[in-house]
Amino acid sequence: MLKLALFFLVISIIAGLFGFTGISAASAGIAKILFFLFILAFVVFLLIALLTAKTIL
Repeated sequence: MLKLALFFLVISIIAGLFGFTGISAASAGIAKILFFLFILAFVVFLLIALLTAKTIL
């Protein structure tokens, strides 16, 4: 998912350089949404791993 966010970020930058502002804004919005979804999934999986981990003692 993070790769997709980076992909859309690169598309946004390239489109902005060539003057396609509509495509650039849309790609940046998609990249932002995917990035925050990635962060949310990371935190959820981290909490699950921490709560279900068994201590080795």
